[in-house]
Amino acid sequence: MSTVEASAASAAPEVDVTKASEHDSVHDVKLTPFTLFRYVASIGLLIFSIVLVGALIFTGNTRVATDANPWVALIVCILAVTWLTMIEGQQASLVGLPPVDPDLYKDSHPLTYKNAALAFKGDNLDRYLMGRQFMVLLVVFTINQCAAPLDPNADVLGLPAGVKQVFLDVPGLGMIIFTCILGQLTTQVNASHCMIDAINNYFALFTLYTCMVVEFTGIMHSSYLIQNILAAISGKPIITNEEPPHRATFAFFWGRVLMSLAILGFCLAVTLVALFEGNTAISTKYPSITPGLAVFLFFFFMFIVGMLEGMQIAFFAVAKLPANERGTSFFGRKTCELLFKGNGQNLPGFMIGRQLTVVASFFLVGSITSLTIVPGEGNNIFGVSDGAQAFLNYGFQGAVITTILASISWQLVASAFPIAFLNNPITYILLVVALFLEWTGLCSGAWVLARVLKKGLKYNYDEVYVGTPEERMANNHADKEMTVEQDVGHLAGGGFQGHLVGSHDALDGPIASKDAIDEAA
Repeated sequence: MSTVEASAASAAPEVDVTKASEHDSVHDVKLTPFTLFRYVASIGLLIFSIVLVGALIFTGNTRVATDANPWVALIVCILAVTWLTMIEGQQASLVGLPPVDPDLYKDSHPLTYKNAALAFKGDNLDRYLMGRQFMVLLVVFTINQCAAPLDPNADVLGLPAGVKQVFLDVPGLGMIIFTCILGQLTTQVNASHCMIDAINNYFALFTLYTCMVVEFTGIMHSSYLIQNILAAISGKPIITNEEPPHRATFAFFWGRVLMSLAILGFCLAVTLVALFEGNTAISTKYPSITPGLAVFLFFFFMFIVGMLEGMQIAFFAVAKLPANERGTSFFGRKTCELLFKGNGQNLPGFMIGRQLTVVASFFLVGSITSLTIVPGEGNNIFGVSDGAQAFLNYGFQGAVITTILASISWQLVASAFPIAFLNNPITYILLVVALFLEWTGLCSGAWVLARVLKKGLKYNYDEVYVGTPEERMANNHADKEMTVEQDVGHLAGGGFQGHLVGSHDALDGPIASKDAIDEAA
């Protein structure tokens, strides 16, 4: 029996140095001249983006800096980005750890065990993911209010108009790079292979409880109505780990669904009325955009978000299927050929390009839903109080709309109908766009920062603590089976749970397709 197997069996807190040295570089990205160039260029763009954000804040050219003061905007922005790193990283850990026996890390990582004990009880993982989805939108919208420019044409560091157009206006590259690298990809890279270390802290536990509380409030509960409708249409039952609810629990659940529908209806009404009346940030920034066009852009970018959210679920779900079952139309086959080309390197490439596109769409939706009605002048929407109007001006109603209609709903659709998602020609087009964005290397700096943080926080790869899937199996701690059927009606998706702790992951780079794995077996 190897050292790791012996320590895993006894769940000892000690980390074996010999075994650690064997695993300490197993997931490291191999450097090539082109990779190094992309790293340097991406880090340069990140530094430039950070300087831009700071300049915008301290010149009072952001919403929070104007309404409060620049220091408030800076502090809130830093806190929001920091929390976003945990929200994103924790997801990678909590959806990757369910197959692993928690006794293997119970003693060495007590806080990780507490996170897992709560998240994996009953259907709590689904509840966490529901609340977490809203938290992502809420935090990204907060970053947008703190750091995005009110007037992209105003003087910023004396930059020429062309540079401001690209980095501050459309597509707003500065904010996208700033948020994706600092708030999302860096922590995802580490958490994808350091799942056990990443959530072994009270910050993770606090975030888990917060997401659970957000779900409990019922704001997102209309998504459960969509979940049940899709299950009925598809004829695929939703697998649950809990007993049927009692009368009181049943009534409380559907009461929150009705409340959620009312909240969603109000948010849609506020947004649409403001758009048609020209009282949104996008109408102020671009007077040439007519109300009709503004409404179209609102639904268009939500559609893009929905497609990309659903695509990640569909792609990972079909990755478990044989090649002849993955696509049933011309575009379905074309999508699978491109996605699983060679040894599957385009699957992780899509995930990176998707992140860029989704964040860009989030920021655009945030601008569209932010209101410009001045409280106290008698123009408050629906006659709400001045305080309520001031709150609505920040556009957080857009976070509710986007979470339910553009994020959760589409993920649920894709989990129930992955093949139909693949057969859509728009899926192929968005895949090509996402792969191109990843190829540019705009966010490659995330791997550099991830390596620095891993060293600084003294993270170890999960194999050091629990071994590889093969080692766990040999030591009578085999992983639980995770099937495609378990994904139906759930947000975790086969994709995230498809990568076992200690095995090759999408963020590593090229991965073997299912066909290659089957042939090897």
